[in-house]
Amino acid sequence: MLALILVSCSDSDNSTQGDTQFEGEVRIQISGEVPAGEETYFFLPFEVPEGVDEIEFNHDDLSGENILDWGLDDPVGFRGWGGGKSEAAIVGVDAASPSYVPGPIPAGTWEVVVGKAKVAEQPARYEVEVILRATATLAPQTERRPYESPPGLESTARWYVGDFHSHTVESDGSPTIAELISLAESRGLDFVLMSEHNTVSQLSWFPSYQMTTSVLLLPGMEFTTYAGHANTIGTTEWIDHRTGVRGATIEGAIADAHAQGGLFSINHPLLNVGDLCIGCGWQYDVAPETIDAVEVMGGIFSGVAFWEDLLDRGGRAAALGGSDDHRGGNGEGPLYSPLAMPATRVWAEELSVAGILDGIRSGRTVVQVYGPDGPMIEAGMEGTRRGSTVFADTSVLRASVTAAAGMVLRLWKNGEVMATFDVTGDPFVHEVALEAPASGADRYRYDILDGKSLAALTSYIWLRRAGD
Repeated sequence: MLALILVSCSDSDNSTQGDTQFEGEVRIQISGEVPAGEETYFFLPFEVPEGVDEIEFNHDDLSGENILDWGLDDPVGFRGWGGGKSEAAIVGVDAASPSYVPGPIPAGTWEVVVGKAKVAEQPARYEVEVILRATATLAPQTERRPYESPPGLESTARWYVGDFHSHTVESDGSPTIAELISLAESRGLDFVLMSEHNTVSQLSWFPSYQMTTSVLLLPGMEFTTYAGHANTIGTTEWIDHRTGVRGATIEGAIADAHAQGGLFSINHPLLNVGDLCIGCGWQYDVAPETIDAVEVMGGIFSGVAFWEDLLDRGGRAAALGGSDDHRGGNGEGPLYSPLAMPATRVWAEELSVAGILDGIRSGRTVVQVYGPDGPMIEAGMEGTRRGSTVFADTSVLRASVTAAAGMVLRLWKNGEVMATFDVTGDPFVHEVALEAPASGADRYRYDILDGKSLAALTSYIWLRRAGD
């Protein structure tokens, strides 16, 4: 049951009636019980009249056991997602709280969006207060502007290094965007993806920051659900994460990412740790060929076994790594990974959004678990290459390994270790002659072991007959 109480604090008794200009402030109290049932989201509607310049909403799940997530939609669609943030959120014409998007405040039915992250205590209740204001309290954020993809920052074809998984105050991280950029610069990164949870609020800050840094700020978001997380790399519009509600599906989300020209990369797929990271383990059953990449190392957590299984079932996903740094390099403890631990190298024709995306699509990636200065593998195969496939009846696979003396290089074929080699020099070079199978394709990759720890790995290269 939902209760809605409107408390007028306006100077005019007619502030919400007819064409009267909205003045002052109106507070709307909404309370009730969390709906039962399997749907993981529910919606609390409220009406906004003409003339409102700012909306604030406060929320409380009234429980030490239950966890509710919070966001806001306007009559057109998405206006922000704060997730588990406990503080109030403000959305205005010229400014908004982190995780939320500023812009016009259209009259009509708005909705507070509530996610049922964890409901362990019954009855589960909530309280929400919505404040409508005719005068904004936030100062205008003049640095924000519509996102536009920047021109290439460098035109050289080479291995560019970056981090595909990090967070700022625009979702549940502690560093500001400026602080994360500064950290990326200090780590020698060429690009960084601020993969904020279910929001694109960070993107309107990028044009101003991009003018002052040589680090490419990749657009995208972390598509975060209660049954799996993924990065949508290169996307610029919000993608509906509320699968199973109002027609939203995982297949629709993947299609939306691709329609925007972006990639869909599954994050930390085997991280099944319950309430420590709700929904972090991947549970969806999707067509393997629709997945563009897999986070094979998310911080210290491996997803290699999941990746190999996806490829065995017909996928062609590239290998990516990301730190999932929420603390801007200032975290601690055995589970914490700072920015660029791991890092990912992408061979690209230029340092641009399109260049990095094309490099991933072609499977030209290397994950450096120890960071940009750690072991590196440059692998290539003779023949005509199209994407991640080389067409040749016979070929030679070569790997050049650096910063790995004393470690072990492994050659993989179709998900199994084909051979191992002691790395005796820097650089260390390995070559092997190959013959394409009579039908289909064989896939090959390398990795490096430092003792029992994975130090680096490449994406796969597929070998097919030239006539194919």
